Amino acid sequence: MEYIVIIVTCIIILICLKFVWDIKIKDIKKMKELGYNKNLNIITNKLPENTKICKNILKKLNNEKVKIEENNNSKTSFYFVLSDTILIANIKNTFTRVQTIAHECLHSIQNRKTLLFNFIFSNIYFGYFIIICILGILKINKNFENLNLFILIMFSFIYYAIRSYLEMDAMIKAKYLAEEYMQEENTLNNKEQKEILKYYEEINNIGIKLTNYILMLKCFLKVLIYSTILLIF
Repeated sequence: MEYIVIIVTCIIILICLKFVWDIKIKDIKKMKELGYNKNLNIITNKLPENTKICKNILKKLNNEKVKIEENNNSKTSFYFVLSDTILIANIKNTFTRVQTIAHECLHSIQNRKTLLFNFIFSNIYFGYFIIICILGILKINKNFENLNLFILIMFSFIYYAIRSYLEMDAMIKAKYLAEEYMQEENTLNNKEQKEILKYYEEINNIGIKLTNYILMLKCFLKVLIYSTILLIF
């Protein structure tokens, strides 16, 4: 019975958050369409190549030791803390590339202990989830099922708190860093810069709440899946 209550509670919370944060499918589609806006991309094509943009922003942040790599086969740019490397994905044809690069550069100057903890804990969290799901299906250690569920919930809370902090910090600051870069680069005129920044703001208004919701969704889904396994098996 308690597992049914947990499942229903998780679903209700996710529905409430979707309503409160006003998450809409059309907004997700709109954000993707904006990212590949041809007219805006023509403007940002006047700016240097991604690697040069990244180097200049890192120099501005006094963090030039970071390695930079480009991978056109990747769809996601990210900062890898263990190797202190920024991987730039295939974002050449998106006008958001300046803000995306600024976002990853900001990750590179965040507290290293926090970044390392997030990396290590995220892997422990996922591994723990997989293990307890297998144990639940095989009906092993049934006396510890409630304890495992409690630990999973605690792990989910910690994961969300750390990851959300890191992402929100970078997402909020990225627009302003991109703005400073474009002003100093001085390749785009004021009208072009304002046009780009206006749409950065629009994308961020959708992206920040969507990122938060997805992070929360991942955590609740793990609790939902494990509770369902315990209920069925």
